[in-house]
Amino acid sequence: MSILAKYKGQEVSGVSRIEGPIVVVESPGVVGYDEVVDIYDEEGKIRQGRVLEAGENFAIVEVFSGTTGLSIDNTRVRFQGRPLRISVSSEMLGRIFNGLGDPIDGGPEPLADKYANINGLPINPAARKYPRDYIQTGISTIDGMNTLVMGQKLPIFSGNGLPHDQLAAQIVTQADLGSAVDRPQSQTTEFAVIFAAMGIKHDQAAFFRDTFTKTGALSRVAMFLNLADDPPVERIVTPRLALTLAEYLAFDLGMHVLVIMTDMTSYCEALRQISNIRGEVPSRKGYPGYLYSDLAQVYERTGRIKLSYGSITQIPILTMPNDDITHPVPDLTGYISEGQVVLDRSLFQKGIYPPISVLPSLSRLMKDGIGAGKTRADHSHLAAQLYAAFAHVQEIRALASVIGEEEMSSIDQQYLAFGNQFELGFVRQDHDENRSIEETLRLAWKLLSMLPLEELTRLTADEIDQYFGKF
Repeated sequence: MSILAKYKGQEVSGVSRIEGPIVVVESPGVVGYDEVVDIYDEEGKIRQGRVLEAGENFAIVEVFSGTTGLSIDNTRVRFQGRPLRISVSSEMLGRIFNGLGDPIDGGPEPLADKYANINGLPINPAARKYPRDYIQTGISTIDGMNTLVMGQKLPIFSGNGLPHDQLAAQIVTQADLGSAVDRPQSQTTEFAVIFAAMGIKHDQAAFFRDTFTKTGALSRVAMFLNLADDPPVERIVTPRLALTLAEYLAFDLGMHVLVIMTDMTSYCEALRQISNIRGEVPSRKGYPGYLYSDLAQVYERTGRIKLSYGSITQIPILTMPNDDITHPVPDLTGYISEGQVVLDRSLFQKGIYPPISVLPSLSRLMKDGIGAGKTRADHSHLAAQLYAAFAHVQEIRALASVIGEEEMSSIDQQYLAFGNQFELGFVRQDHDENRSIEETLRLAWKLLSMLPLEELTRLTADEIDQYFGKF
């Protein structure tokens, strides 16, 4: 029996300090970091918390539901001697939970298959399997040029007022396994989506619930909703609850799981608030110095392992304050993840949805998740040619703004026409338009047919003979 187990259930009456969501307990006995705590108010009502810091004569506890109504003298704290756990089961799919994992859809508590530590277990790097299969989102700019690969972390960098909520809902509704996913004949492949929202407004929560219900996607989705008027400290727990369920579905049941988390900026704001209350020395923009390692603990719970058929793929969504991509949250996220999808305000102002800016967007694992046997053999070269052509369009647009379009050469004017049609016909699509990978590649070839043949330097002669000018 461990020391913590020996002291399970020890209780302390009265606390020394209450500040924000933080309670300081003196002489708590033997307690451990991340230990679960039950806090009793004067009326005997229980709220949960966890130990943030433990010393010889004190313990700092964060209270998930806030400290409103607690008093210094009449608060009792019971230490449980174990980390925070949740019950997980496949019955949680199709259900809606709050930020602490309690059902809020009017249904009963799901029957537990097992209890799992919300902090997860570290994956041995030697046990990881390299991601090589793609997930189809039905969105051309992602599937065609920034392909989402099973087991990848591909964040979406957005800004206030941009339609990242609509994009998230569309991905949840349309996402599906690529047609060429390698699977054992005995394996019945199941695909699930875990949706975790942090600090969202009530109308946003209603939008997600209504969209998933109307489209029928809710049957394969488990939703965790932390609302804007919920205690911010709950936001620290919400993504960990979602990922704990994802790990069970993927590595115990062999399912492929897509985890979408919005908004990670709200999560980081909650970290900053707690850090400031604890009096920690701030780092960039007031965020704690451990922001990088904390985000890594969340993002790295992704991937595939050799001993399980299942996988976890993450799409964290974050809003960049003032559209600043060098802000600490997108900056550190970019270091940890394998690429990013960037939403552009100028495209949004043109009425283009989804306003994905393809040039700063990147999927570092794309080359391993596409090609013959997965999407199509010409996919990689086709995406490279689209990138090169549209990058040249940006140069020509800059020049045209100075000397005027009428002074441009005929080839440059062809590029300008290509750029306009690329944004209007390839990037832009309806909120409910679900394009297959074949349709996306067909549109790409149709666009490239607008350019002179000698400009297509990134395509092979065989690919040009097979597809050029035939759409």
